[in-house]
Amino acid sequence: MDGYRLEQDSLGEMRVPEDALYGAQTARAVNNFPISGLRLPRPLLRALGLLKKHAAQSNQQLGLLSAEAADAISRAAIEVIAGQLDEQFPVDIFQTGSGTSSNMNCNEVIANRAARLLGQPAGSRAIHPNDQVNLGQSSNDVFPSAIHIACAEQLHKQLLPALEQLLQQLAQKSEDFADILKIGRTHLQDATPIKLGQVFSGYARQIELAHERLSVDSSGLYELPLGGTAVGTGINTHPQFAGTTIAAIARETCLPFREASNHFEAQGAKDALVATSSSLKNCSVSLFKIANDIRFLASGPRCGIGELVLPAVQPGSSIMPGKINPVMAEALLQVCAQVIGNDATVSLCGLSGNFELNVMMPVMAHNTLQSIELLSNGIRAFEERCLSSMQADQQRCSALLEKSLALVTALVPEIGYDRAAELAKQAHKTGRTLRELAMEDGIDAEVLDRLLDPAGMTEPKA
Repeated sequence: MDGYRLEQDSLGEMRVPEDALYGAQTARAVNNFPISGLRLPRPLLRALGLLKKHAAQSNQQLGLLSAEAADAISRAAIEVIAGQLDEQFPVDIFQTGSGTSSNMNCNEVIANRAARLLGQPAGSRAIHPNDQVNLGQSSNDVFPSAIHIACAEQLHKQLLPALEQLLQQLAQKSEDFADILKIGRTHLQDATPIKLGQVFSGYARQIELAHERLSVDSSGLYELPLGGTAVGTGINTHPQFAGTTIAAIARETCLPFREASNHFEAQGAKDALVATSSSLKNCSVSLFKIANDIRFLASGPRCGIGELVLPAVQPGSSIMPGKINPVMAEALLQVCAQVIGNDATVSLCGLSGNFELNVMMPVMAHNTLQSIELLSNGIRAFEERCLSSMQADQQRCSALLEKSLALVTALVPEIGYDRAAELAKQAHKTGRTLRELAMEDGIDAEVLDRLLDPAGMTEPKA
């Protein structure tokens, strides 16, 4: 038993490392789930700490917990919130689907740390993990509440600000490129002229809409299942416990958390998390389109499109000297691919709300929080190391525009579709310009000046 102590749970005795703050149930979970090496994300541990802190204070206010016990539990929970006890949370993400192992891990760590704060040894049960730390709670309402808190906080602290910064940068590029004319492209083929600023205004609007959708689609996270306990009926909890606790959490986080209007929905389903993950996927689709367009528009430098010039942030090849690759765009594309895959898992897990409880919550939490983190970091890196110093090659834009046969579209109102199509085919076959052939076809030079002006093709005419 050197280096270990014996702790007791409902299944009997269990050896626990002497210096561990966790107890028997956590030790069993460590033995049961040696699967991935992935642990609960830091934001989720913070959220569990917030719940336990305010639960203890609420139970004291309601006369259910002594001031001494509530104070010790709160102090220990604050250490969990601050990340001072993260090494005491060894349970794998792939565990019991309700998150019971992690809830009990938190209960045991806080109980034993609180006991030490009271001058008692770990394992003494001076503070009881179930009867006091988990008072008025169940894993079935605590763990999904913690997921909602963690995801909502990370969205507001990380991802939404990153999207706002990206939007500002794209809007600035739209202004910077407002007067640069270029050829448009549809079906990967030449189309009518467009301004580069217009292209970037479209990207900016995509991000603006992604931000709006994410804000709306994630609003369900503000409803917390706390108060439903085992199956949503609220057994073994004070009727004022959830409201009091959630109000305190809302004040500390400055987010509008509230008690779920229907606890049976809140615990039997995870639709709010599915909706959030789906919106993260949709955001990734928008980002993928933007990053992909930018890397193709920057292809070259001599034999590609080359209308954009990206900053050189690192050598691009181990064999080709001088090669520079669009690595920041490629990194963001990979982030988007991972988030889209994460959403598929969250969707499948959302199907697993069997009767009164979803039983795939830990991996839903892991994937959703990972998606938020990856998008936040990927967007910032792309904005700071690519987009902010990206330039337009105006000369290249003009050169490609002048070669295009798509300008013939502007002649259609004057000579009709069929004649315009014939001119385009002749120009392509002979290598002559549209202007030359159109003048031979009898169109007045002044009319051609007006119709073939690329800038005039970028706005609708009355």
